[in-house]
Amino acid sequence: MKGNFCYNSLMVEKVFRDPVHNYIHVSHPVIYNLINSKEFQRLRRIKQLGTSSFTFHGGEHSRFSHCLGAYEIARRVTEIFEEKYNQIWDKEESLLTMVAALLHDLGHGAYSHTFEKLFETNHEELTCRMLTSEDTEVYQILNQVSPDFPEKVASVINHTYSNKQVVQLISSQIDVDRMDYLLRDSYFTGTNYGQFDLTRILRVIRPIENGIAFDRNGMHAVEDYIVSRYQMYMQVYFHPASRAVEVLLQKLLQRAKELYQDYPDFFTTNSPLLQPFFEENYTLQDYLALDDGVMNTYFQSWIHSEDRVLSDLASRFINRKVFKSVIFTKENEKHLDILRRLISDIGFDPHYYTAIHRNFDLPYDVYRPNSEKPRTQIEIFQKNGELAELSTLSPIVQSLSGSLQGDNRFYFPKEILSDNHLFTEIREQFISYIINDHFQYGE
Repeated sequence: MKGNFCYNSLMVEKVFRDPVHNYIHVSHPVIYNLINSKEFQRLRRIKQLGTSSFTFHGGEHSRFSHCLGAYEIARRVTEIFEEKYNQIWDKEESLLTMVAALLHDLGHGAYSHTFEKLFETNHEELTCRMLTSEDTEVYQILNQVSPDFPEKVASVINHTYSNKQVVQLISSQIDVDRMDYLLRDSYFTGTNYGQFDLTRILRVIRPIENGIAFDRNGMHAVEDYIVSRYQMYMQVYFHPASRAVEVLLQKLLQRAKELYQDYPDFFTTNSPLLQPFFEENYTLQDYLALDDGVMNTYFQSWIHSEDRVLSDLASRFINRKVFKSVIFTKENEKHLDILRRLISDIGFDPHYYTAIHRNFDLPYDVYRPNSEKPRTQIEIFQKNGELAELSTLSPIVQSLSGSLQGDNRFYFPKEILSDNHLFTEIREQFISYIINDHFQYGE
């Protein structure tokens, strides 16, 4: 198989028309071959926004388009670095940077984050496995650059590569990944929250000895990026309806996993590609065989299951019959058991029909070496040549720095809020507890 991928250093430039970047330019055969590999083409079948497309119907774009976009930003950055900062930027790092940007999400799977939580997979680890496994087309292509190139790309993805300029371009608080997904997700969801001046940021970004920084005259563009990221998380990524669908998906897969122990034949017949995950014995090829379309087909078949809970949850997911929610705090979380009991009295098993969903994000933070996952702070070049951390210059960023934003929600079937006369007494009790304990109604 190795001989199937050969290239010269030059090729006729290929372009991909893109709604965010207009044209995505590919002039290196390694990049073009990677795009055409089966592992990368699989990303066409993985939605970028997962369950958010149930809320923002335009958000049907794929991981494929996002990865192309991240590559394009990396291509433009390395082109600038080679031209303006060749004394500090090694042009030999440019291909590595572009490849890492292109392949950074290669390991994302079907409904990735929800799937990961239940089956304990890790998309970053799986990305590195795909890059370094001799059985993948991606590895064969990378290996022709040099025998150590697959490991180099993997080390950028897992943040162990020695050149922090490259690592920070791919993964930091302002990187090519975040810059593309904010613009792309904003475009496809029809919102304006994620818009920022990418052109300006590319004019002021520069490599430094141990990472990247930004010129002072572009500080407000970087500031705008931070605020845009915060707004996208609050208004789009943490939308309560999207989270309600995620809860449904989680409960549906949980029910299927538990039922498999007693009824394996049903799932072997109706959803065979999930069997290795139910048995916790999957291979890389098993993982690659799954995508959103496969999963949705399985969910549709589960609607016809004789198990009432599996059938109902599958129907709710496929037909977007989402749960409702209330916001709770640490003070009134103890009262959620009362709500669970009332829901059980109606006839819903709280194990499958209620859920706590916590969503919090840190819009920006300074470098804290003692934290569990220290962040690389954003540095701004001053006129005197010294570096200053962004939040010391921007009151807006300072107000967001180090502050977790989000909420805790308790999800439940919306039927309990309906006017069904059979549930009138329980419904009144339920609403009374919500009001008296100061829960806030959600979606």
